[in-house]
Amino acid sequence: MDRKQLYFLVAFLLVFISIEFTVAQGQGKGKNTTKGAYDAASTNYRFLQPAKGKTQERAYCLARGQCTSKTLECPAECPERKPKQNKKVKGCFIDCSSKCETTCKFRKPKCDGYGSVCYDPRFVGGDGVMFYFHGANGGDFALVSDDDLQINAHFIGTRPEGRTRDFTWVQALSVMFDSHTLVLAAKRISHWDDSVDALIVRWDGRTVEVPVDGEAEWRTSDERREVVVERTDETNSVRVTVAGLVVMDVKVTPIGAEENRVHNYRLPSDDAFAHLETQFKFAGLTDLVEGVLGKTYRPNYVSPVKIGVPMPVMGGEDKYRTPSLFSQLCGACRFRGLPAAPAITNGVAQY
Repeated sequence: MDRKQLYFLVAFLLVFISIEFTVAQGQGKGKNTTKGAYDAASTNYRFLQPAKGKTQERAYCLARGQCTSKTLECPAECPERKPKQNKKVKGCFIDCSSKCETTCKFRKPKCDGYGSVCYDPRFVGGDGVMFYFHGANGGDFALVSDDDLQINAHFIGTRPEGRTRDFTWVQALSVMFDSHTLVLAAKRISHWDDSVDALIVRWDGRTVEVPVDGEAEWRTSDERREVVVERTDETNSVRVTVAGLVVMDVKVTPIGAEENRVHNYRLPSDDAFAHLETQFKFAGLTDLVEGVLGKTYRPNYVSPVKIGVPMPVMGGEDKYRTPSLFSQLCGACRFRGLPAAPAITNGVAQY
């Protein structure tokens, strides 16, 4: 081997070692991708029109791996990715990850599924255990707090005479990452109407309108990641994707008269108590993730709630309460990536 060949061999080995070291560093940061993780490669594709004579939408996979450069076609049972004409119709989910498949899925929150927050409010953690977290009327709490992501929730509620605690519901979510804040909130509605959109979306303090026609989505991106808010129904239902961090299915829903009667909420007649039902799918959470919901995604997490009781309650109000919906501070919070919070003064709720 001459000197020139030796030079190139040494250079190659140095590059290879550098790459391996970088990968090892990323793996060594405690990233937990085993539970509830969302594989960003699954949606790394270019959309194609249906083949001639067919109605099924298609995608050309761009993600590296065994599915790269393959064309996937939606099943005949769910030919469209974003059906909106019928609430009970499943959409086509195109997965360009190692699964390399298309499947039919409902595009709404699954309140019994992992990572769900529904009702008053009932959680299903990353460990699959169901619990209630009461919070407080008018309070703000960190649902997830990690190195790169924090999700806070604003609670609304009521306390009928004679009760010792509030009935509460999640009215707004603040998703904080990098230098951005995305807010999803339910408007205060006196009398519920399914045909009226009660969902508010704000990006860095500015209200955005999500189209109802065409692709029915709003998107933005910077040098780090893309954010997409797409309608999964004509009103009150969206899927939010923050690339590399989280996918959220969000629905605005009211407290109906029968629900009010059965649970004896004794709500006022001029407030439908519109609130959010949400299901989260996370990517790249660390092993030290915190938050009411976040900590249930830790490896080897053991839930402290009493299993088998009618209403297992999770405490932690003192650890996870934040000064505001936009604050990254709480007793156990980890997120430190956000500068000063935007001033949002109207449209979210009557705080």
